[in-house]
Formats: sequence, C-alpha cells, structure tokens
Amino acid sequence: MKRAILTSIFALLAIAVTTAQKAEFAIVPRPLEVVAADGNYQLTQKSVINYDDTQLDFVARLFAEKVDKSVGIVLPVKNKLSKSSGISLMIDATKFADEEYSLTIGKRRIAIVGGSPKAVLYGLQSLRQLIVAAPATPKGIMLDAVAIHDKPTLAYRGSMLDVCRHIFTVEQVKTFIDMLSLHKINYFHWHLTEDQGWRIEIKRYPELTRIGSMRDETAIGKYHITKRKDGAPYGGYFTQEQVRDIVKYASDRYITVIPEIEMPGHAVAALASYPYLGCTGGPYKVRTIWGISKEVFCAGKESTFEFLENVLAEVIELFPSKYIHIGGDECPKNAWKVCEACQKRIADEGLADEHQLQSYFMERIEKWLNKHGRHAIGWDEILKGGISKTTTIMAWNSTKIGATAAKLGNNVIMSPKFYCYIDYYQTMEPEKNNEPLANGRKRQLPVSKVYSLNPFEGLTAEESKAVIGVQANLWTEYIPTFGHAQYMALPRLAALSEVGWSHPRKDYADFAKRMETMRKIYEIEEYRYAPYMFQGIE
Repeated sequence: MKRAILTSIFALLAIAVTTAQKAEFAIVPRPLEVVAADGNYQLTQKSVINYDDTQLDFVARLFAEKVDKSVGIVLPVKNKLSKSSGISLMIDATKFADEEYSLTIGKRRIAIVGGSPKAVLYGLQSLRQLIVAAPATPKGIMLDAVAIHDKPTLAYRGSMLDVCRHIFTVEQVKTFIDMLSLHKINYFHWHLTEDQGWRIEIKRYPELTRIGSMRDETAIGKYHITKRKDGAPYGGYFTQEQVRDIVKYASDRYITVIPEIEMPGHAVAALASYPYLGCTGGPYKVRTIWGISKEVFCAGKESTFEFLENVLAEVIELFPSKYIHIGGDECPKNAWKVCEACQKRIADEGLADEHQLQSYFMERIEKWLNKHGRHAIGWDEILKGGISKTTTIMAWNSTKIGATAAKLGNNVIMSPKFYCYIDYYQTMEPEKNNEPLANGRKRQLPVSKVYSLNPFEGLTAEESKAVIGVQANLWTEYIPTFGHAQYMALPRLAALSEVGWSHPRKDYADFAKRMETMRKIYEIEEYRYAPYMFQGIE
C-alpha cells in the first residue's frame, strides 16, 4: 500500500515538473520521474556515506573516490546506517526491481534505495552528476532538494569493443568499462577473435596466440582503396589471468562481459594457427588488410567442431556470462561450395544449400552451449538459413531485420549500423571538421542520429517484448590508439545509453542541455571526447 501511494505521488507530481526544473537536474540517461522540492543539502567532508549491507561497501567506496576526484571532498564511509544524516544507501528488493532506485535529497540527508547493489550504484552515478553540476559554496556543495524515481526501459544496454584489429592494454579496457558504468550500460561485448588477430589465450591451443595473435603488417588508409602497408609486425593477446582480472573488474561495477568467438567466418587467424580447420588445409596467414576473407572454418570436418567446443570450454570457464556471442556474420560460402567435406555434410544432413549449412553449424554450437548452461548470441545473417528460437539475434544490418527476428519469436538486441556503429564519422562534413580517419565512405553518425534510434520500429506492443536491448559497436580498423577509441565513443555512448534507459521519454534538445554536466565528468576523468555535439556541429 505504501509503495502504491508513493508511486501515485511521483506520477502526479512528475506531470507538474516544468522544463526549467528538469534542466536543473542534469542527469544522463534521463530519469523516469524527477520531483523538485524546497530547500537544499550541503555536501561537506562531514557527509558520511553510510549503509548496513556489506554488499554496498564497494559501491560506497567507489563513489567516495569519484566525489574526491570530481570536487575534492573526501567523504567518510561507514558500515552503519544513519536515518537522520549523511548519504544513506539501502537495498530493498521487496519494493524495487533489480535496476530500479530512488534518490531523495533532503535538507539533512540523502537517501538512495535500490532493488540491488547495482541499482544503488546507478543512483550514485546520478548523484555524482548532480554534485558536479551543483554550485560550490564556502560550506561545501549545495545540492537542491529533489525526489527521483528511476529504472531502465530495456534490460540489455551494451557496447562492443573490437580488440582484434587494434589491441588495447588491460588498463585501457578497464577504462572503457568505467565509461560504460558512468552511462549505466550493463553489458560489455568483447570482440576477441578475427581475421587480423586472435586475442585470447586458449591453453589447449597455444598456436592461437603464438601465431594467430600476430600479423606481419597493417594496411594504411581505407581498406577498399589502399595498397600500402606499414611493414611493422603487430599483435598481442590477453592471458587467461588478465581476462579474469577484467571480468572481475567489470563484475564489481555490475557489468557483464560477453565474449565473442567468431565463426564460421572472420577466422583467418585461427586457420593460420591450425590450417586443418579450413577447407583447403592452407597455408593461411593472419590477414593484414581489412574487409571480408573467403577463407572460413570448414563446416564439413568433425575436427572443426571439436576445436570450437574445446575453445568454448575454456571460454565459459573464464566468463560467467549466460550469453556467449558466436558471430555468424559475413561468412562467404565460396570455399564450402567446392569443399568435398562441406558438400557431403549438406547431403548427409539433408540441407538445401550452404546457407542452411551455416545454420547447421551455428545450431550445433548453440546446442553445445545450451548443454553447458549458456545461451548463444549471433549477428543477424544467421537468420538466412533458419535458426532456432532460442538464439538471441544481434541486428546490425537494420532495425527491419531485427523486427523480422522479433516477429519470428527470437530475442533481439538492436544494433543497426546506421545508428549504432560508433566507428563511423561523426559529422556530415568530416574533412571540413578535421575528423580523424573513420569507417565508412558516406556513413555519418552524429550524436543526434544515434539518439533517434527507435528500437521498437515496425513492431506491435506485444512484438516489442522480444527486443531486450540496444548496443553500440566500436570496430577498430581505423582506431589504432585508445584515445582515438574514446573520441569515437564519446559522447555517442551517452546517446545510446538514453535510448536504452529512457526511450519513451527521449527529448534531444533536453538531452543536449543535460550533456553539459556529462561533458564536465569526461574532462574530470580525462576522457578524450568528440566536441562536435557541444559546438552545434552535425
């Protein structure tokens, strides 16, 4: 009853909140309900962060570090809840969903209540933005009183980082995870294997990192026109110890790491390491240019499936995620059409063609994952030959294809390239605006375009339930440094985060105003970000 009354009050008061009042509480992504109140709270070094659940110890101390870094106030942390003063953190799973929280700033106390430690962290991320935006006084930081009730629209809010075309250090990957946490993004899709490099240690197959992680050189410039190479060997990989470290780092921030092991295509680094995995037996070399290779895993040999199952056996020991991404995109069928083993597989299994052979390939791997308690995600090409209803489809070609998958009954993560590929140019006139080299020929993706994504386009309310999330993808063919990666991601990640968290309440003009606070945090964290949105350039 008490919860119902509180919800009704929030709903009624939220209607009366003016645009001006909303602008004062500059939180990204936009909260569900914001109700301004009278008075203010003075944040000082006497403002104790307090809690009575040890699950909140890490998020409390993490928040204290961020406040110190942001405004220079060192907040004490105490494992003893106060109901009268300080910043009180509480978990109440009986009244709040897993990612739902309330943030109340009163005259004497700030209270954050969430359905889980993750939700409390989200509340603290919102509070940090309010602190950064608030005026400083001789007494401390003056925070306006407010009551906020918040929860996301979509359960899956993700971002992918490709470390195969260009690799980043462990610390840089952790910084990327911090960037996701700041934006309340809860899934980190880690693209680990490719034609141009295999980046994860698999102990059973040491050649994957001895040979597959290194390429002789790298193409210079756009892959469709370049003939130049830099002549410099390039490579590296993450040890299993490093992987565990990164997975834990993300888990501490309530971010799930989803590994991607590409198949059947984008596999040249694996073929170079173990040539028997291809249709011809090689020889193969780790690819030095971008684009799509016709050399793929052989779908006719049992040894291919033995290899992949053994690789995945080690992968699932490293990643507790219920999802494992198994690729499935851009797989030319040329080699399969002339491969005796593949043609025999088609005949023996009663398959219609090579597209159905790929479906056989993906479903067989999916069944293995299911047997081991995991679920498969695949790029949307896997729909072409038919796919099981239990596979989650990552729709990268268009929202229309994602809608088709949703209507078929598959869960869908919307990641359409013309909204979500944040390796594309960021303005309509890249050369005029001195943009660094980026993907695409005439592909521009300003922040406003990312923000305009409707993940439910073409779907009824019932069909929309199959859309479980959205994701931004950062491919790194033309991104050799981590500073460049940050520049491509920010502030477009913020726009994507608001699509996933606040879709029915989107308002780009309001978002642009609120982003001024997020911009300050980027600068505090020394993140490199693109300035175009803040300069009014598209």
